[in-house]
Amino acid sequence: QVQLVESGGGLVRAGGSLRHSCVASGFSFSTYSLGWYRQAPGKERELVAVISPRSETHYADAVKGRFTIARDDAKNTVYLQMNNLGPEDTAEYHCARFQWLGIGGIDYKGKGILVTVSS
Repeated sequence: QVQLVESGGGLVRAGGSLRHSCVASGFSFSTYSLGWYRQAPGKERELVAVISPRSETHYADAVKGRFTIARDDAKNTVYLQMNNLGPEDTAEYHCARFQWLGIGGIDYKGKGILVTVSS
């Protein structure tokens, strides 16, 4: 069965950094696009970053230049390095598997981890 287990998250001051990891199991990791989306209280889900099986990357405009997504197929793990965080980045972050690019392309997701950025 497909499982996506996130780690990382936490409380950080504005300007700080965090790194998320997501370990996947139950499917052929190297053949899928993986990524992250986030949801802040009272807001819709927002795609953050996606990486294809060929390591092509896509970022939301709001995080370009600050966040970096990477994958390690040998470890079935996808990472999200988040730098220069601001209060607007406060949200619950979910790792997800994508059938196609976009929120609608998510077929499996992790339970999520909370990121809180204080000003």
